[in-house]
Amino acid sequence: MPPRLVSLQPAISSSSSTLLYKDMVANHFMPENKEGFLHLDLPVIDLSWKRERARKLIVRAFKEFGFFKLINHGVSKDIIYNIEKESKEFFSLPASEKQKAGPPNPIGYGSKKIGFNGDTGELEYLLFHTNPSSIYQRVRTLNREDPRNFCCAVNNYVEAMKELACEILDILGEGLGLDDKRTFSKLVRDEDSDSLVRLNHYPPYYGNSEDRLSISKNKDDKVARVGFGEHSDPQMLTILRSNDVEGLQIQSPTNDRVWIPVKSDPSAFFVNVGDALQAMTNGRCLSVRHRAMANTRRSRLSTMFFAAPPLHACISPLPEMVTVENPQKYRSFTWDEYKKIMYSLRLASNRLNLFQLDYKEESIKVIS
Repeated sequence: MPPRLVSLQPAISSSSSTLLYKDMVANHFMPENKEGFLHLDLPVIDLSWKRERARKLIVRAFKEFGFFKLINHGVSKDIIYNIEKESKEFFSLPASEKQKAGPPNPIGYGSKKIGFNGDTGELEYLLFHTNPSSIYQRVRTLNREDPRNFCCAVNNYVEAMKELACEILDILGEGLGLDDKRTFSKLVRDEDSDSLVRLNHYPPYYGNSEDRLSISKNKDDKVARVGFGEHSDPQMLTILRSNDVEGLQIQSPTNDRVWIPVKSDPSAFFVNVGDALQAMTNGRCLSVRHRAMANTRRSRLSTMFFAAPPLHACISPLPEMVTVENPQKYRSFTWDEYKKIMYSLRLASNRLNLFQLDYKEESIKVIS
């Protein structure tokens, strides 16, 4: 008999704030070194709900998936339209023009290469620090005559995402029972915050439909095109938006060989926990591993806001998160220390393992 895979399928009841779960059974046997593909409905949070309901469901989604879809978020359609318009125009420029904003160090324009340790993907990207002067300096390399439209679009998007991230983090702080619900958001609002915004473009792929749907990690399989490989985000919180092209997948919380495709919705945002937030909540919130595939005939465009603390900030499990039943899991570290470790490792490395109090060298998966 095929193995039974139990997964959580949240459905929002119209009459209560309770998440309803259904067991799902894998419909095929997964051979060793092969991956499964599981379609299910992921948590959806509506910010127009009453605060108490949203609070309970955000905490639950972050604990069980590390991820949710956010609707009725209140971000202006004009802000979203402008950042997508400017992104499209940038990625449609000749390669020689785009390269003026690179190479990424890590800020700037990059193509194919991800990071400094040999990771590659089927994408090109533009990465900004969220400081307005940093954005201006980067944009002016592309349009020395008048960089204002691009700068305004990015700055307005950053401000909207910062407010949205802080609102989510404050709701989370309430739900976790923190003495100061703003503990997380204060780090993002700090003038020295190391938050980033990233524009990703995944070019179209013109293989046949069977090829495009094939998902495999076999290095000999040339069919599946990985746009951005398996990883967790190092920061506290990520807010992602994409156009109406599929590609995002998250790893199942119950089986690391099973991937869950995320249905695209350009009217929504997708929110996920990062490593720093997992550490601060002492493992209560799950830093979900995810990836982006690039198997469609249409270009995929996505924008990420990475909410991060200042470089000097101390990341450590909060006192309210440490109990007799849930003793401290991670040692204290600065965000600067974590970033340096991150840049020394491959994309798929489980870097947070290095900061576990019971860490043993052989327990970390460092890609060579």
